[in-house]
Amino acid sequence: MADVASLPSPGTARGEVFLDTRGSGRALRLSWHHEVGVVVLSLWRGNGCAGTFRLAEHEVPAFVEALVEGLSDAYPAAGHAADAS
Repeated sequence: MADVASLPSPGTARGEVFLDTRGSGRALRLSWHHEVGVVVLSLWRGNGCAGTFRLAEHEVPAFVEALVEGLSDAYPAAGHAADAS
């Protein structure tokens, strides 16, 4: 499971905060904004937002698929071990 930080809530948005492996207060916040049809990925350093990226909801499945494919490429043996059970 990823490290999750507690940063101030962005209003009514729902999401998660993931800590950067490099530390130094770096984090990625994922905030759903269904009212405007986007998910916002924001980069944080300490308590300050360093940048944002707005991804349209209809593009989220392709984004998730790319993450899953990358994860399965990183752990090919794990998938085979699960099939053997």
